[in-house]
Amino acid sequence: MDKSTRYKIFNDPVHGFISVPKGIILELIDHPYIQRLRRIRQLGLGYLVFPAAEHSRFSHALGSLELGQRVLNNLREKDTTISNQEYEGTLICLLLHDVGHGPLSHTLEHSLLSEFNHEMMSLAIMHELNSQFNGALDTAIDIFTDQHPKKFLHQLVSSQLDLDRLDYLKRDSFFTGVSEGSIGIQRILKTMRVYKNNIVIERKGIYAVENYIISRRLMYMQVYLHKTVLSADSLIRSIFKRVTYLFAQGESVPSGSTQLDYFLREQPSAKKSISTSIISAYAQLDDYDVYQSIKAWQSAKDLILSDLSSRFLNRNLFRASFFDKNPGKASLQKINKMTHAYLVKKGLPSDNESMKYYIRTEYSTSEAYKYKNDSIWILDNDVAIEFSKAADTKNIIALTQPVKKYFIMHPKY
Repeated sequence: MDKSTRYKIFNDPVHGFISVPKGIILELIDHPYIQRLRRIRQLGLGYLVFPAAEHSRFSHALGSLELGQRVLNNLREKDTTISNQEYEGTLICLLLHDVGHGPLSHTLEHSLLSEFNHEMMSLAIMHELNSQFNGALDTAIDIFTDQHPKKFLHQLVSSQLDLDRLDYLKRDSFFTGVSEGSIGIQRILKTMRVYKNNIVIERKGIYAVENYIISRRLMYMQVYLHKTVLSADSLIRSIFKRVTYLFAQGESVPSGSTQLDYFLREQPSAKKSISTSIISAYAQLDDYDVYQSIKAWQSAKDLILSDLSSRFLNRNLFRASFFDKNPGKASLQKINKMTHAYLVKKGLPSDNESMKYYIRTEYSTSEAYKYKNDSIWILDNDVAIEFSKAADTKNIIALTQPVKKYFIMHPKY
């Protein structure tokens, strides 16, 4: 059979041509749950800082799948036994690992369901798809939940050096234009091996891994935790907090999306389980629901909701004031006084409850390499050595320390 009849080709600007085998994987790609990812930005509100960062979760899913094909083929060439079922299951797992993301990716992760993270929804959707595809995702679910006996397959999907991270660092670097995030993916993939049922890196790949760790640190500081991105995230969460409050008070709020209204009004919980009805409603949500709703909320009778919504749409964002440690009482009092005067001048509510939507004290954390619980291992003369001990330089240890930054979001006076 001609190869063109067995594969569908996607042209990706990051990895080149991606060949997707026809069958269950292509059927999953065509499923509405996965097609929804085309309508969700990979970097959430990052486009407000980096104009070309418009790439989607869908492109990231395809990129992760492509890296999975490359590394599994490489491991087979190194005499690692991987059955066709395990091969396919790993690719399905990589394709679906982020299918549970909601609108704007991480930005609203905790605003729609309580006691929730997107991995929970990814797993719930995988179970739902498994039912629709008559058990074809059994192996993928075992790999995703780390129940498969070949632990290295799960490590390719979720670990300190997984294919998810390798793709999004390279992809986000490309679309933001932040060259410091560019990493040597091929070198890392080619030097991956399986040793005692775990993924390890051959000694000759150690410098590519060191570059990966440093690039991860720089991308967090320059992109993911950029002060303007944090400001936009904070503003939109204030908007959602206000809408939730108004619904709880029985107030009328203009509707832009019935699906989004449901989650903000009902605030369903994911603590015990995620029902089929919640999955169905969640799978209807994408970035467009958020933007349509915020456009509608501009005309709300509630002055706070109207003002916050207009600010977001017109990119009139809050200012982020950073502090070396938790801001003291004097700093908070000064900002409170200035914000109160600002709101009075603008004719906006300025009582203590209203002020909470205009002043948010938050912090960001980042860790380039969490070596204590989930290490990267370097194979040197048939001995696996934890990466920070195998590296020539000692700066890797410094990168294992979490970086915590406090900041206050407030209007620009």
